[in-house]
Amino acid sequence: MRAPATDRGRLLLLGCLVTAVTLFTATVPLLRDWFDLRVYYGTVDSWIHHGGRVYDYRVPGTPYGFTYPPFAAVIMLPMALVGLRTAIAAALLLNLAALAVVVRVLAGPGWRRHGWYGVVLGACVLALFEPLRDTFSFGQVNLLLLALVLTDGRLLASGRGRWAGVGIGLAAAVKLTPAVFIGLLLVARRWRAAAVATGVALAATALAALVAPDASRFYWTRALWDTGRVGRLDYVSNQSLQGVLARLGLESKAVWAALVVVVLSVWARRARRAVGAGDWQAAFALTGAAACLVSPVTWVHHLVWLLPSFAVLIRAGQPRVAGALYAVLCTSVVWLWFDDASGIDGFLGSNTYTWVTLGLLLFLPVGHPSTGRRPAGHSASATAAPPSRAAPPITPASDQPGPSSPDAVTGTATGSAAAPGAGLGRARNASSEPTGSTRPTASKPQSSSARASS
Repeated sequence: MRAPATDRGRLLLLGCLVTAVTLFTATVPLLRDWFDLRVYYGTVDSWIHHGGRVYDYRVPGTPYGFTYPPFAAVIMLPMALVGLRTAIAAALLLNLAALAVVVRVLAGPGWRRHGWYGVVLGACVLALFEPLRDTFSFGQVNLLLLALVLTDGRLLASGRGRWAGVGIGLAAAVKLTPAVFIGLLLVARRWRAAAVATGVALAATALAALVAPDASRFYWTRALWDTGRVGRLDYVSNQSLQGVLARLGLESKAVWAALVVVVLSVWARRARRAVGAGDWQAAFALTGAAACLVSPVTWVHHLVWLLPSFAVLIRAGQPRVAGALYAVLCTSVVWLWFDDASGIDGFLGSNTYTWVTLGLLLFLPVGHPSTGRRPAGHSASATAAPPSRAAPPITPASDQPGPSSPDAVTGTATGSAAAPGAGLGRARNASSEPTGSTRPTASKPQSSSARASS
């Protein structure tokens, strides 16, 4: 399908698309009523204004409270100075800013050539993505963490890695899942960046221990090991390997641990190959997919970590595959098995998003580095003078390092490099049910009859 050739045609198409997306988001998915943000806000308010303890707070009418490391509560302290509505508005703006950073990093500077038409079209496509819808509706933090991690990826891909690791370290201090990206730095043998990330995470954790010693002691000795605080492992929103096993009735930790080892082995091999080819975007995409699989709990809104994978597929010339998988993650299909995930159809359907994530880990194209600037010491000079018309082409000396991309060995020197770091190396009434897209309301989001929050 070709895009309209005139501005009038484009306006008409976008008007119809925006209307359709608005109607869809207003009528099909149930809103989450900022449930997770209410957890954050209530925790900070109870801690600061009422002398409560961080991990004792529960949202009224539910058994759910704060589950993140203490540093997350510390950086959320400014919420104690504002009302809930202001906190909601701030969360919306922060998530929008984080989404802009993520899109900018993944798309690279080439997004400008699409102009206003491409921006609006992209916004409509992103609005349909269920993990993003849930992230905004819950008031979640995963999009902010993704922006921090991808910023580090851009620094590494562009050769400006002096500060690489800071974003990953901060993300790991707020939530444990991004710590897998420290593993990526180790696999890639980026020792400095790994040390920076580890140091930042430890420093942030130490700061939280100074500010909230009791909360830190409780979290690291008790709360961290209590998965029941997060929600039911067999709940359909849990699209991790642990969730698949729980819905099968397999509670063996040994089986889960063996699957985790297999997944991490596959991830390490493929990520090492991607880094070796200079394909940092694929390496970060593979790490995001692996993190979603091995985490004991991966709610649907955590799957924003799959966004880099779609950018890799498009860049590798597989837009139809990217579109098909993306469309699946827009459907809320897993909720069809909300009540009963038994049988073959339940096994396949209720874990649909897990199968998508696993497929991305196994088959995501790697070895397609972007055209961004290579790290210092690994790129050929782009300033060599062209040969004279009378002289034959000059073959580069064997001891002079040359670029590894096919375009760099054609015998004609390129006069300029692409922008550094492009693409990482390229109101209805809110439901009282915080999670879920097609089910009626319920008062307990993590119970067997309600949708889960993180």
